Amino acid sequence: MSSEKKKAAGAGESQRSRGMRILAWVLGLGAAIVPVVAIVGVLAFLITYVVVDVPAPGDVKQNQVATITDNKGGVIARVVPPEGNRTDVKYSDIPESMVEAVMAAEDRDFESNSGFSIRGFSRAALGKITGRAGAGGGSTITQQYVKNAMVGDEVSYKRKFKELAISTKMSRKWSKEDIMAAYLNTIYFGRGAYGVAAASKAYFNKDVSKLTVSESALLAAVIRGPSMYDPAVDEQLAQERWEYVLNGMVTIGAISPAERDEQTFPKTITPKPVAEDTTKGPNGLIKRQVLTELESLGISEQQVRTEGLKITTAIDPKVQSALEDAAKSKMSGEPKDLRSASVSVNPGTGGIEGYFGGWDGQGWDYASTGLQTGSVFKTFALIAALEQDIPLSQQYSSDTYTSSTGLVVENSEGESCGTCNLATAMKMSLNTVYYRLMMDLENGADDVVEAAHKAGISETLNGQPTLVGSNGRTEGGVVLGQYDSTVLDMASSYATLAASGIYREPFFVKKVETSTGSVLFDRQPNSGKRVFPAKVADNVTAALEPVAAYSNGNALYDSSLGSRPSAAKTGTAQLGKTGDNRYSWMVGYTPQLSTAVWVGTAKGDKPLRNYSGSSIYGSGLPAQIWKAAMDDALAGDPIENFPEPESVGGQAGVPYEPPPVTYTPPTTSYNTRAPSRPRIPGQGDDGNVTVAPGWTIPWGDDDSGPTTRNRPNGNGQSGRNPGGAETEAPPEPGSDDSAEVPAA
Repeated sequence: MSSEKKKAAGAGESQRSRGMRILAWVLGLGAAIVPVVAIVGVLAFLITYVVVDVPAPGDVKQNQVATITDNKGGVIARVVPPEGNRTDVKYSDIPESMVEAVMAAEDRDFESNSGFSIRGFSRAALGKITGRAGAGGGSTITQQYVKNAMVGDEVSYKRKFKELAISTKMSRKWSKEDIMAAYLNTIYFGRGAYGVAAASKAYFNKDVSKLTVSESALLAAVIRGPSMYDPAVDEQLAQERWEYVLNGMVTIGAISPAERDEQTFPKTITPKPVAEDTTKGPNGLIKRQVLTELESLGISEQQVRTEGLKITTAIDPKVQSALEDAAKSKMSGEPKDLRSASVSVNPGTGGIEGYFGGWDGQGWDYASTGLQTGSVFKTFALIAALEQDIPLSQQYSSDTYTSSTGLVVENSEGESCGTCNLATAMKMSLNTVYYRLMMDLENGADDVVEAAHKAGISETLNGQPTLVGSNGRTEGGVVLGQYDSTVLDMASSYATLAASGIYREPFFVKKVETSTGSVLFDRQPNSGKRVFPAKVADNVTAALEPVAAYSNGNALYDSSLGSRPSAAKTGTAQLGKTGDNRYSWMVGYTPQLSTAVWVGTAKGDKPLRNYSGSSIYGSGLPAQIWKAAMDDALAGDPIENFPEPESVGGQAGVPYEPPPVTYTPPTTSYNTRAPSRPRIPGQGDDGNVTVAPGWTIPWGDDDSGPTTRNRPNGNGQSGRNPGGAETEAPPEPGSDDSAEVPAA
């Protein structure tokens, strides 16, 4: 052999030898590492076992549906957790067949294992190798519960160690019954049903306690994969899995082979759509308000989602229907951009019995949005005046008001009473009278604000102080409704007047109970807080009593009981300095119910006009909605009268004020049948005398002289413009408080 060949052969042997040495080294290293990994794994498990905390049975909270009801028990809305419906049941209420079927399907060693099953793991591994879809899983029932309820399904060694540690520790601290009940109340069965009680309803529409062996086996069968084994998805596959469970029940001794042969595949109901966590229509806005109120009561979102709460509200279905029906009927045919909102509050309790913020349950809530109020705010100036002993009989000029700074306040359409008392000026909604009244108050506009806040107007709105401008000061326009308030606040503040000066905080939530019957909150009767003397509130009521009838004949009436006394006020706010209306209101009450109604456009940036193009005033659509709602809400309820007001400033109630004398006829009369006699000034061919446009004095041919004054609008008040406008003067110079309503 040549020296080159010898060298090559030696090199080959050297390479093979080197490869063998490397392989031996790797194998040796692997043999050394395996025990190390095993030791590390055991140590990690032991450490996790020591440090993890296992809660007591019943302490692990799982999501459940919360139900919001009206005061008669009718469902308003449900708070559905992201994973669907669930209801807890006790172990004793679960049929034995259901427990045995689940063990046969998911963990046949459940009664004997310590939270981890070598046999189950081996069975699952074999199923993977052989492709047997019906083979059981590797996780025990305890492990599945821990994963679903406590550690989640993150793919990591840390999570798996924690799952095994908790499962093992739980099997030592919990009874098998507690583990099985927790598992069956948690596991997902498909069709939006979490827990066996919800599953029994979803598949068979029956109570869980009435499940048969066959039905129990099917529910146990679908656990492995609801999207696969639901008979509505694949009946053949579902039946194969059902048979696997029944065979397993024979194996564990739950049923005999003869009982197995007697079983027939159960019939399930048609699946229903899985409920979404949304509520449509006005109830969606009520739901939003209720959830917000629960937070203020110390009931957390976690409790709402985990304790199956039943939340009873003050909403009265009769009142709620009245608000919705009135809005629907009276707004029918009106421009699509128009919006309305209304709220009804019980003066005796503070309970919000009706709440309509719009038709979009997930959209803008106009009942809790800040909106300019217009003349409905004059009521608070009258309260402040009466508190300062200024009576309803106090006289003021209704002429145009001009301040030293050049501010001009006028009445709508030039309306005037000459000089009249505060009650008459309230009925006619005269801006100039109430601006002069505000100037007479001890602290001017600040007294109006104080009265409003005491009555129930919130001191903050969206985190900002109310009834002040951006400069932090209150302008004189507050008396004319310059600033924003909510429909809810207006209903609440007028409810204070209905209760003779006693304020009760408005509320939705009356009672909160868990699914097990524990009471988390139970609202007690509220005696309220007296914020005004009764005589002040009752005199305001007396001044407001004529308004509903005066506003285009919108007095309340019960078809079986007759006329129903009410007190109300209309209001209209202008759209900047355009001369058009922006918002319109009607707020009024009886002793039993206070209701506020608002009408505006979606964004508050367009002229407020009805279907015919005419401007909408408070005595128009809002008054019509208010009357319809109140009549229906109170239909059949007893007629209640307001208290007789005591004297304030020497005057109790509305004072008598004779109509102004505008013309004194001559002593000689004119006979229309004697044309040779001279006519008096202003006399027409028919013999009647025209005193002013629209005012005529009939001059009969019986020489009886003048009779009654012509009132062409038929409402008993001269000079009243069609629609009963109470449009306010624009804010004082320098004010920038004409904020737009946010987009819906």
